[in-house]
Amino acid sequence: MYMKSKYLLFCIGTLFVVACGSTQMITTNPDNIPTAANTETPTPSGPDGLKAEMPKEEVSEPAFTSAEKVGAIMNYLASDELKGRDSGSEGIELAAQFIETHFTKNDIQPYYKSFRDTLSNFSKPAYNIVGFIEGTDPELKKEFIVIGAHYDHIGTTKPVNGDYIANGANDNASGTTAVLEMARYFGQNKSNKRSLIFALFSAEEKGLLGSKHMARNMKEAGLNLYVMLNFEMIGVSLRSKKYELYITGYEKSNLAEISNKYAGDHLIGYLPTAKQYGLFKRSDNYDFYKEFGVPSHTYCTFDFTNFEFYHKPGDEVSEMDMGHMAKIINKMIPVVEGITNAPTQEVVMK
Repeated sequence: MYMKSKYLLFCIGTLFVVACGSTQMITTNPDNIPTAANTETPTPSGPDGLKAEMPKEEVSEPAFTSAEKVGAIMNYLASDELKGRDSGSEGIELAAQFIETHFTKNDIQPYYKSFRDTLSNFSKPAYNIVGFIEGTDPELKKEFIVIGAHYDHIGTTKPVNGDYIANGANDNASGTTAVLEMARYFGQNKSNKRSLIFALFSAEEKGLLGSKHMARNMKEAGLNLYVMLNFEMIGVSLRSKKYELYITGYEKSNLAEISNKYAGDHLIGYLPTAKQYGLFKRSDNYDFYKEFGVPSHTYCTFDFTNFEFYHKPGDEVSEMDMGHMAKIINKMIPVVEGITNAPTQEVVMK
């Protein structure tokens, strides 16, 4: 997650105050979407008044991903071998190759001539990795959804207890893993009526440069963008909230409401701190919003109180909750699928 130095100092001060108990975060839910009520089905009776045999319980579909599958991706992307995935480094090149292999294995096509979209606004060679699945509906496939996350991090930093590699497990191997698993799902099932672009951005930590480059070029090329869904820092769960994710720019569209409809639960909520700290403008959704003026949001679980290793060597895989991540991805798949296949554009700006 990209934040300027003054903003970081402000956050550090704020965290100190929160830790001292002087400031409390508000956890209101203005969308006020109730969770589904539990209901009991009465046992049917036969014509003689005796209890009829109940039909066999329907077996639900198994979850698509798991803690083990998520962990396999995370363990590589946030390993010391990649040395913090700094843009233009040998480590991020290894990450790019890993993503390309994942796309190819799961029948994701390159959006451009290759998977690599070379950044025009960064001094070192750096690449967004961009995959594509064409929609199955002859008309809806003309509309595009970008599903994105940044795969870069800050590389190495001042040592802490001898560890100088900022592995970036939460920031943002976690969001990258979510995008890769969604790409695997749609690559295997081809269940998308609209066309899907899977974008892993470089140079986010340098000032959102990867998404800035890509959004500008896609706008100039006339892309018919419907919505941009971004994933950032989902490696640890929210605490004491009645929802499991928040979106930045909550008030700018009805994405939270639509997401909860397809999740069948109050999955997405409102985090006042996200607005207070201006997080809508600090991740890769923002340039798509600026260029296209369409709903563009980031799904996140980092709330400034539940993770202490932001941009530090301690952002390790060992701090991640793989079960939580798998649950989030499994719950988001029907959300993305529902938005992708709705007959009309339900997600709209407010």
